[in-house]
Amino acid sequence: MLHLRQLEAFRAVAVAGNVTAAARQLGVSQPAVSRLISSLSKRVGFDVFMRDGGRLVPTQEARFLLGEVDRVLAGLSNIEKLVEEIHELKVGHLRITCLPGFATTHLPKVIAEFMKERPGVTMAIEPDRPERILDWIISHQYDVGISSDHLKHPALETIPLMMKSVCVLPPNHRLKDREHITPMDLDNEPFIHARRDSDYFSLVKAAFDASGARLNPLIESRQFGLACRIVAGGVGVSVVSIIDALEYVDEGLILKPFKPVVPHKLSILYPTHTPRSVITMEFIDLFLKSLEPYRIQGSASTSY
Repeated sequence: MLHLRQLEAFRAVAVAGNVTAAARQLGVSQPAVSRLISSLSKRVGFDVFMRDGGRLVPTQEARFLLGEVDRVLAGLSNIEKLVEEIHELKVGHLRITCLPGFATTHLPKVIAEFMKERPGVTMAIEPDRPERILDWIISHQYDVGISSDHLKHPALETIPLMMKSVCVLPPNHRLKDREHITPMDLDNEPFIHARRDSDYFSLVKAAFDASGARLNPLIESRQFGLACRIVAGGVGVSVVSIIDALEYVDEGLILKPFKPVVPHKLSILYPTHTPRSVITMEFIDLFLKSLEPYRIQGSASTSY
């Protein structure tokens, strides 16, 4: 079995070009480094260094090992960093980008709870449209993204979520006493809806089409919060994410279950191949827990 100390000595000599500098870097004696290199050569069955002038350089065979050794040692360094963060009470800086609706509704409460228990943490929050969120996460400008739909990209890892939707009605609407609302109940009712090119609009329209009800578009809006506020003001009806709708109950908005089920798709995003810090993982845990009451039962999410 290869030993970690052998790999460290191998990399140190490969970088320094001599045993003396490698020993100084590792904080051990020169004979100790020489013994580690010798034992490594015996273990792999070939010489790992040859002399080139006054330097030690990896042999052709050893060059194939060097890249993998770098990755192994980098992985160990990441583990050590995580351990250090745990011992330092999770200090650090967390960068979050999210949909504008989340920035003004559900997310602030989650962030407040998160920050109260972590006085050493600082945070940056940037709301924007899904296209920008995607670009920022792919380019590693942010640690966590909260976006609409279920996005896929080779540079992304995602946790897909299926959130509940509700029908929202203005105060004293004719349907206020119904147990639940169907598309036929809203036949030709002035409707405030999501963008026509969104998956969510397609799902809502499909529900109307399947029941034979007429969808009567009145206002198109990217944000559920705007739709809720307009409906609460007495204009039109809508079907929106329950998380957004709950923010406007005090303004007189009436919430009713909508059948059939129309899921609002969300994704938690983070960059592929980038080690996640303790505070990033803890924030994702807390955020997922906060969403549990609003998720469609039986919908699965991908564990990170």
